[in-house]
Amino acid sequence: MKVVLFALAGCRRGFFAAERANGRFESQARAGDTNQTTEERQPMDVANHQFKLAARPVGLPKATDWHYGESPVAEPGDGEVLVKILYISLDPAMRGWMNDGRSYIAPVAIGEVMRALAAGQVVASNHPGLAAGDYVTGLLGVQEYAIANGNAVMKVDPQLAPLPVYLGTLGMPGMTAYFGLLDIGRPSEGDTVVVSGAAGAVGGVVGQIAKLKGCRVVGIAGRSAKCRHVVEELGFDAAIDYQAEDVASALHEHCPGGIDVYFDNVGGDILDAALAHLARSARVIICGAISQYNAVDGMRGPSNYMSLLVNHASMTGFVVSDYGDRYAEGAREMAEWLGAGKLKSREDVAEGFDTFPDTLLRLFKGENTGKLVLKVAGD
Repeated sequence: MKVVLFALAGCRRGFFAAERANGRFESQARAGDTNQTTEERQPMDVANHQFKLAARPVGLPKATDWHYGESPVAEPGDGEVLVKILYISLDPAMRGWMNDGRSYIAPVAIGEVMRALAAGQVVASNHPGLAAGDYVTGLLGVQEYAIANGNAVMKVDPQLAPLPVYLGTLGMPGMTAYFGLLDIGRPSEGDTVVVSGAAGAVGGVVGQIAKLKGCRVVGIAGRSAKCRHVVEELGFDAAIDYQAEDVASALHEHCPGGIDVYFDNVGGDILDAALAHLARSARVIICGAISQYNAVDGMRGPSNYMSLLVNHASMTGFVVSDYGDRYAEGAREMAEWLGAGKLKSREDVAEGFDTFPDTLLRLFKGENTGKLVLKVAGD
């Protein structure tokens, strides 16, 4: 596993390499023969199945919000690669990308292939640094084939780590956990760290890193099986089942001295409960708010925010792309921890490209443990 760090160390491609234009990210991958004439881009005798956004979801995405279709696969142009997608990363952020509003990334347009990180194999290349047979990750979309700029994908080695790991612990979720906790949370030995969404792709890594830094870690998750997972498998000191326990009372029990670092992935009532139990000079990290993403009456903000004033605490939001120029730093240390057996990576792999709409909903129903990945084709 130590060799993984050399493959990642000098690279800030993939999600982090998306170019910014007027503060908005541009998509990296194209489908079929879009944006070029047939004279410039010759189609291949292969069909590319795709899921395109058909409507802006209201609440949970439903079947009519998607268009499932196909387009011809085309040859890559200069500096491009054609990638056969093997695994698609399913992330809570995808729900926000469907909304038409100001954000850190341009929304997916109606009629466009749904944006998603993915891992796949290069089948044709016009890029000097990549050859047919290489494996890469990047923003490739919810489709079976993608054409991408070779500079916007990251070469990975499935012999060193399984491809789904590059979409999880060694990918965007892992870097989100690493930089959010260490750069914003700044945990010190002996601190009490609480993380919501503790059995998810980000939360599980956050808790493990906090333990490596000598902290006491309390996770919040739904269902007893997930709570057992974070304690027995990931090494958390305690877990709170928000579906079966009163979160405020449980935080009082498990954090008698208050919360020094709170890493929030869910928002809503759980964020409010954590704010009510902050220690002096606490750091609150706003990573996500999955409990609010499908709200039809607007997002619910925190009501206990005055706790920040009383406790001289801070609350900071971030997106992982803020740390694109430090990707190598995080990848290096994460790979070392994985190689030494100090960090565990768990992937929840579903199968079948046509199951994408239903599999995506598992995120918002709390049905996944670890990183949710959709297997598209065999590798």
